Amino acid sequence: MADCAGVIAQLFIYPIKSCAGIEVTQAQLTATGLSMDREWMIVDQDGMFLTQRQISHMVWITPALTGTELRLSAPGVAPISIALELAATPKKVTVWRDTLLGDDQGDAVAQWLDAYLSVPGKHYRLIRFSKQARRLSALDWTKGVEAVNKFSDGFAVQVVTQSALDELNTRLSTQGHQAVSMSRFRPNIVLEQLEAHTEDHLGDLTIHTKQGQAQLHLVKPCPRCAIPDINPHTAISSPEVNDTLRPYRTLARVDGAICFGMNGIVHAGVGQTLAVGQQVEGNFSFD
Repeated sequence: MADCAGVIAQLFIYPIKSCAGIEVTQAQLTATGLSMDREWMIVDQDGMFLTQRQISHMVWITPALTGTELRLSAPGVAPISIALELAATPKKVTVWRDTLLGDDQGDAVAQWLDAYLSVPGKHYRLIRFSKQARRLSALDWTKGVEAVNKFSDGFAVQVVTQSALDELNTRLSTQGHQAVSMSRFRPNIVLEQLEAHTEDHLGDLTIHTKQGQAQLHLVKPCPRCAIPDINPHTAISSPEVNDTLRPYRTLARVDGAICFGMNGIVHAGVGQTLAVGQQVEGNFSFD
C-alpha cells in the first residue's frame, strides 16, 4: 500500500531550454523525460548554452510543435519554422559540465535568434539534441543508476505539488506581493491532493496510465537560481520570490540552496502516456 496518493493536475514541456513552455493534457514518457522536453537549446558562438539567467527575454520565445515542424514566435519578429526532419550539421556544444555533439538547426533560425536576442558581439545557434548523444544525470544523486536526460538542468523530470505553490502565494500575499504562476518554476508534472512539498520526502512515484504503470524515482531537490524571480510576462527580475522562499525552503541536503520541487529519473513505463487526471501513488524515502 502506498504512503500517499494524488492526481496529475498539469503537464508541461519546454521544447527549447529556458524558453516558454507548453502546457499539454498528455505526453509520452521517454527514458529522457516527457517527449520533446528540452529537445532544443540555444548556444552562443562558442557553443555555450544560453538561459534566462543571461538574457531574460528568452522567456518570450514561444515554441509550438506540429507533426512536422517546430515553430518559433517572439515579439517584434516574424515567426519562423524549422523542419523536424532537418538535415542538420553536427556541432560541439556545452550544457553545464557536459560537452557533446548536437544538431545545428541552420542559418535561418540563427539569424532569427540574433535579430531577436540582439546582443552586440554575440551570435546564436539553435541546437537539437542528437540521436547519437547520451547525457547522464549525476550518479551521486541517482545512486549509480545511469539515468539519461537531454538539455535539462540535469534530470529527466521535475515534479512539484500545487499546494507548494499555493503556500508560496499565501506568503507572498502576506508580504504585499502579487501571486505568481507555476510557470516561474518550470515543472513537468504538477500534482494535486497532496500536502505542500510532499514531493521532498518521496522516493518512488507510480503513475497509473492506460497502459499500466509508469514509475519515477525522485532523487534530488531542485535548487533554484534567479529564474523564478523573472516575471514571464514582463521579463523583468525582482527578488521577492526567492526572498520569500529563503526562510523556509533552504535545504541542508543541497548545501543550503533554496529548493522548490524534486528532480526525478525514469525507472519504468517508457512509451506510456502520462495524462492530466491520472492517479499517482508515492512512497516515502528515508535516505
